[in-house]
Amino acid sequence: MQNRTLIAALLALVLGMPAVATAQQPSDTTRDRHEVRRDRRELRHDRRDARSDRRDVRQDVRERRQDVRQGDTTAARQETRDIRQDRRDLRRDRRDRRSDRRDVRHDRRDLRQDRHDSTSTTTKQP
Repeated sequence: MQNRTLIAALLALVLGMPAVATAQQPSDTTRDRHEVRRDRRELRHDRRDARSDRRDVRQDVRERRQDVRQGDTTAARQETRDIRQDRRDLRRDRRDRRSDRRDVRHDRRDLRQDRHDSTSTTTKQP
């Protein structure tokens, strides 16, 4: 009697463990939703960075104009360098936004595909 109980307990443990392990794993749709959220967050950060860079360019242009009016050519050259750097940052942010939008599109497509796969239970056979 004790042996049967022990064997039944071991069998239940062996057969039940994979079910518990898979139940704790996040589903594909959950993972895709998290990826979409993460990509959207990155898009917001890139937009904020781009706004900041545009603001910096406008400020540097004003300062350069003021330096030129005052005859300070060294400061004007430095402002020109700052403007170039800010415009490079702006282009980099634009590229980041483009890639993040592409990631969001792909993740949304994956999410729709996973939802479609999980709802379709019947398959057509010829």
